[in-house]
Amino acid sequence: MAIKRFGVSLEENVLEQLDELVEKHQFPNRSQAIRYLIKEHQIEDQWKENEDVAGTITLLFDHHKRDLSNQSTKIQHDYHHQVLSVQHIHLNHDNCLETIAVKGKASELLDLADKLIGMKGIKHGKLVMTSVG
Repeated sequence: MAIKRFGVSLEENVLEQLDELVEKHQFPNRSQAIRYLIKEHQIEDQWKENEDVAGTITLLFDHHKRDLSNQSTKIQHDYHHQVLSVQHIHLNHDNCLETIAVKGKASELLDLADKLIGMKGIKHGKLVMTSVG
């Protein structure tokens, strides 16, 4: 894809915030930071417009919690068209981490994530989505 150059005018404090973003995220330059910000907004718009997206649902839970794995599997089976794969990791004696790769309409993935993260016994959960285009 061809790169186009253009000028941008920003207030001094906004430019300082951009430079802080560049430093914080270790972008090689301001252009990469601007690309990142544009992509973030595009993806957010896709969520709101219920377009096809892909992502992961990450769950941290106590594997001793009764029937939690079975509940999670049942929910995932209800969304079998959206669930691509699941990785289950034993972090230590008490804690497990699951990453669930998903793809589908944004609203379906949000619904799936809410059901999984809302299960009793989940210590932490997060859905991360990105565009498929």
